[in-house]
Amino acid sequence: MRPLSVLIYDGDCAFCTSSVLFAERYVRPRCEITPWQFADLDSLGTTRERAEYELLWVTPTGVVHGGAQAVAKLLLNAGRGWAVPGALLTLPPLRWIAHGVYRLIANHRQRMPGGTPACAVPADRRPQSPASS
Repeated sequence: MRPLSVLIYDGDCAFCTSSVLFAERYVRPRCEITPWQFADLDSLGTTRERAEYELLWVTPTGVVHGGAQAVAKLLLNAGRGWAVPGALLTLPPLRWIAHGVYRLIANHRQRMPGGTPACAVPADRRPQSPASS
C-alpha cells in the first residue's frame, strides 16, 4: 500500500498541466502528482486509455476515481475550505452536474485557456452521443 494518494494527469496537455500547477500552488493536496506518461499505470491499477480520457485519483488502497470525482477527492484531500466544494461534488445532483461539466471541459480542453491542439482528446476516446451510435 502506498502512503499517499496519486493524482494522474495528461502531461502532454497544456491546459491539464496548468490546472495541476494551480492545484499544487493554491489547493495544495497531500498526494503524489504525476503525468500518466511517467506513471506505472499497471501498478496503480489503471490503464493508458483511462488516463488519456480523464484525470485520475488513486487512493493508497488502490481505488481509482476518475473525472469530476477525482477533482472531488483532490479537494477533500486538501482540507481547509477546499473540502466543502469537494464534499458537495460527491452528492447527487451536483455529482451528476459535475460529471457533465467535467466531460464538456475535457472534450474541449484544447479550446480552454492555455490549451493547444495537442490537448485534444483523440476522437476514438471521446464518448459517443446516442445520436451518433
